[in-house]
Amino acid sequence: MTALAPHLSTYLREHLPRERAVSPHTVKTYANCFVLLVQFAADRLKRRPTDLEIEDLGTDMIMAFLDHVENGRGSCVRTRNGRLAAIRSFFRYIEYRIPACLDQALRVRSIPTKKTDKALIDYLDRAEIKALLDAPDPRTRLGTRDRAMLHLAYAGGLRVSELVTLQLRDFPDRSLSTVHIMGKGRRERVLPLWKETQFALRAWLAIRPDAQAAEIFLNAKGQPMTRDGFAFRLAEHVKAAAEKQPSIFGKRVTPHVLRHSCAMHTLAATGDIRKVALWLGHASIQSTETYLRADPEEKLQILAAHGAPAIRPGRLSRKATIYYQCFRKYVQEVMSKFDTGPHRSPKRQWRSRQQSFAFEAAVDA
Repeated sequence: MTALAPHLSTYLREHLPRERAVSPHTVKTYANCFVLLVQFAADRLKRRPTDLEIEDLGTDMIMAFLDHVENGRGSCVRTRNGRLAAIRSFFRYIEYRIPACLDQALRVRSIPTKKTDKALIDYLDRAEIKALLDAPDPRTRLGTRDRAMLHLAYAGGLRVSELVTLQLRDFPDRSLSTVHIMGKGRRERVLPLWKETQFALRAWLAIRPDAQAAEIFLNAKGQPMTRDGFAFRLAEHVKAAAEKQPSIFGKRVTPHVLRHSCAMHTLAATGDIRKVALWLGHASIQSTETYLRADPEEKLQILAAHGAPAIRPGRLSRKATIYYQCFRKYVQEVMSKFDTGPHRSPKRQWRSRQQSFAFEAAVDA
């Protein structure tokens, strides 16, 4: 039996940051996954977390944990798959260091991911974006900071992790005309910035408090802004923007919606999906094709280019035409005799004269 604690500690402290050179954000995400997994396994086996062994994390335990993540904690399928990816990575690390656990590692790594619905993305139109960018109050320190964050997040199409980790050194030019981004997968990109974004950044840097943290955006305590902190501030400004732009009501505006909005507006302005991929820092253009599915203009262009087929108006059959003409004559006759006194019910009149009307219609045809 092999103790879990030393190998898990080495995996998180040495393997991921040094051997794999993953970002601190990835290390934190994987660590959160194993906090949940260790707690779940300890509760299930009635043991202390330090007493757990690698053999305790078999396929049955992992499948039960994934079901707990999705159903017990109410997480989405994407979150469930993300937890599974962290577990797979750990067992990939184990299989090269503990030969006795090789079969277990192979079985755990064979657990499949769940398919997810490929829903259309959410994004804001230009009027809604303008209302959101104008929501922070520039007369206050927090409002100046929030306006700079919103401008930069939208203009650069930044992920929230890219935004909150920006440092002063990421702006090589003092005029703040460009920003250096270290994106997902350690892919770098340099983006030019609008004059309005530069102005918002300069306004914040002029009043930014001196702190030991190198990050540009700080919270009220002088600590680096967190992803949850930015999401909270964004939600506050979305409420204020919705009062001026009612179309925002009912929309779920998350930090990633700003990135989606930047991509959709770039696609509408350029019509080139490759430029959108370049701006967002996508490794493959397949990741960018989701914006084509969400763009109504692309579908309208296809519809206009294709053209509607020439469809001739339909004709009634001869039998249907005869009955239609009989019914029309019957209605006209009943209406003309409506005020002439007592007469048989329309239903009885129709039964008695149906054959004669049909004959007359056939003759007329």
